[in-house]
Amino acid sequence: MHDELVDHLTRSTPLNRGEALRVVQDVLAFFDEPTEDYVRRRHRELQTQGLVNAEIFERIGADLKYRAVAPPELTLRQLRRIVYG
Repeated sequence: MHDELVDHLTRSTPLNRGEALRVVQDVLAFFDEPTEDYVRRRHRELQTQGLVNAEIFERIGADLKYRAVAPPELTLRQLRRIVYG
């Protein structure tokens, strides 16, 4: 799976084939995370950095636009509902 990308990484970095494969799998898993899980995880991470909800939801909303497969734009209310139900 993804042999061409793994081959490219082994040629262009000091990674061996096993390491390159793990990097590819980790990146794909990161971008495969469902939107709701991503929003909840980022909310927790940003809270631990001391940000307040107004800043957190604004940042999450902006970050979602840059996901590999961006979900539809979510309102602040929709983001809050994901986190708090």
